[in-house]
Amino acid sequence: MLPRETVATAEVPNGETLTLISHGRDFIIMVGRDELMGTRMQFSEEQLAELTLAELDRANPRVLIGGYGMGFTFRKALEKASEGAEIVVAEVVPEILEWAQGPLAELTGDTLSDPRGDVVLCDVAALIDDANDGTCDKWDAILLDVDNGPDGIVRDGNQRLYSTTGLGKARDALRSGGILAVWSAAPDYKFTRRLKEAGFEVEERRVRARPNNKGPHHTIWFARKR
Repeated sequence: MLPRETVATAEVPNGETLTLISHGRDFIIMVGRDELMGTRMQFSEEQLAELTLAELDRANPRVLIGGYGMGFTFRKALEKASEGAEIVVAEVVPEILEWAQGPLAELTGDTLSDPRGDVVLCDVAALIDDANDGTCDKWDAILLDVDNGPDGIVRDGNQRLYSTTGLGKARDALRSGGILAVWSAAPDYKFTRRLKEAGFEVEERRVRARPNNKGPHHTIWFARKR
């Protein structure tokens, strides 16, 4: 059996410790004892971007992604987006980008230099607020994958993103017909209800963690601004 080896650790501001682990040719990011993401099961994170852009059906979308992680959602968004698209990622942990250009460089490729993309070291909530106060343009889509679901396990501050108030701010930061998409390792009927209470039209989909209908099911909510 291949051993798991610790490659690096990083502290989430006002949150938990992240650990980058290698397991043969695969990599895993742990938060405490929980697996946050890994290279063996990335399909559903890629689907977060692919399905959202397909639902959005806009020529040059302006997209905000909460959390870089291993870059699965960011890379798929760049792959599927048009030349005039703008893909912005908010990431709070600087070491995540160091890992992307270091031990995970083969996975990252040249995506961080793509002119359509921009990775900003900040809380995704700040860029949502910026769209609401006019500091920046509103978004066509907001994609959230900063925890293992609508619960602030990585940092307590993330909890506000999933509250009715936080969801209302995300709705207001979207252009008409825009989509808030949220990834989760498991379903959560209370979160579905909060999305509806925040004024969204909600579709919940189950997506496999691996292609070819393999691996565990994950959940993605697609909440459209009315």
